[in-house]
Amino acid sequence: MIEWFADLSSGFSQAWQFSLLLSSILGVIVGVVIGVVPGLGPAMAIALAIPLTYSLGPLVAISLMLGIYKGGTYGGSISAILINTPGTPAAAATTLDGYPLALKGQSGKALNIALIASVIGDAIGIFFLCILAQPLAAIALKFGPTELASLLLFALTVIAALSGNSLLKGLIAAGIGMLLGTIGMDNVAGLTRFTFGFIALDDGLQIIPMVIGLFAMAEILKQAEQIVKHDKGALLPAPNTPSDNVATLPDIKRCTPNFLTSSVIGTAIGALPGTGSTTAAYLSYAVARRRSKNPEEFGKGSIEGLAAAESGNNAVCGGALIPMMTLGIPGDVVTAILMSALTVHGIHVGPLIFQNNREFVFTIFGLLLLSVVALYFVGRASIAAFRRMSLLPQAIIMPIVLMLCIIGAYSTNYSLMDVWVMLLFGLIGYIMIKLDIPLPPLIIAFVLTPQWEQSMRLALMMSSGDFTTFVTKPISLGFLLLTLFVIVNVARSSIRKGRAIP
Repeated sequence: MIEWFADLSSGFSQAWQFSLLLSSILGVIVGVVIGVVPGLGPAMAIALAIPLTYSLGPLVAISLMLGIYKGGTYGGSISAILINTPGTPAAAATTLDGYPLALKGQSGKALNIALIASVIGDAIGIFFLCILAQPLAAIALKFGPTELASLLLFALTVIAALSGNSLLKGLIAAGIGMLLGTIGMDNVAGLTRFTFGFIALDDGLQIIPMVIGLFAMAEILKQAEQIVKHDKGALLPAPNTPSDNVATLPDIKRCTPNFLTSSVIGTAIGALPGTGSTTAAYLSYAVARRRSKNPEEFGKGSIEGLAAAESGNNAVCGGALIPMMTLGIPGDVVTAILMSALTVHGIHVGPLIFQNNREFVFTIFGLLLLSVVALYFVGRASIAAFRRMSLLPQAIIMPIVLMLCIIGAYSTNYSLMDVWVMLLFGLIGYIMIKLDIPLPPLIIAFVLTPQWEQSMRLALMMSSGDFTTFVTKPISLGFLLLTLFVIVNVARSSIRKGRAIP
């Protein structure tokens, strides 16, 4: 333990070199700016930055890329709050309460809560990375197809907590999401499904055009409807009181349980390869809503919901580095790119990294903390500028948002097909809003379905079609019991609501 503290202290002191500090701040600034633009995100930014780091030392290069990672993850929340357009898929959950807060004239408060949640989520994720990397990685290593299938079934069941006032409408949205998730190549049989002859659909629908369409384009259509009715469109109102511009001490105190709980959820989800920050954000949001004393406020401008979503998706950053550093298995797309960048610079991650590059590992821990500090100050400096931009009339903002939507969708694969997908889902999202069908269940079901289907089929193939394999393995059984618990709770709540209606 003493040796561990000594190594950690040495790593932190090395991280505070001027060159590393400068590269971290630069990375955070680049990440925030790119994260705001729908469809770009930290993965693309880091991929583009790798060639620029060839002439840099490994520590300077990784410092720059970690800064981009942190800044990009937070940056997605800015556009989600101000214009209802998630800059990254993970920020889709942020729109649920972030944008309603902005419509109440509390955009400054929402941005500050999101920043604090991001910093706390990052810090807690890094804390767990530092002290629990190897134990958590050992648990994640035990997750085979059977355990993963049960985990994802549990996550899909939690969609019921996001279904608003109508369980039926939530299930309809989830069903649509699961159906859309089956489009493309069947990874087990190697056959294409529901592509209707479009080669561009062989890899399935891309989530970025979908998210941009469902949230941003649908909002543009909604605002256009108001403008056609001789209205100026919904303006983001100016703050009513000075407290609307800041996160007050009572606000922070109210959100603290969600900061902590969601950060732990995000870290745990991040440590499981392939689940990702989108899943963590929605699960954190669902748990916060279930635990809240005021669940009816969620989706209407709840700072608790905003805090949960942002803490959860930012904590994934630290969690996703756990399997990458200790197992050589990237936790998400960004860590896969980071792993490639480390390899380029001669650093090979995996079980032996603590033996071969122990000092480098602890310096990375220090760089992660440095990037969080940089994120806080860069975020604070940028809030005022972004908030002033949001006070423009929607009739001016929405054409700009439309342009960003098209750029974001096209930049996914540089294909017009993605632009058409974005426009189609904009119409679908608009219709769903009109019918009061919630959007989040569709997104999370779409994200989880391919992996759930693959894990389920692989588990059954390994057990020769024996379904009892899901109850004979302790981890799998645990998740199935949690699933049953959620179903019973949702059913009881629905029955009580039905009895309460006169």
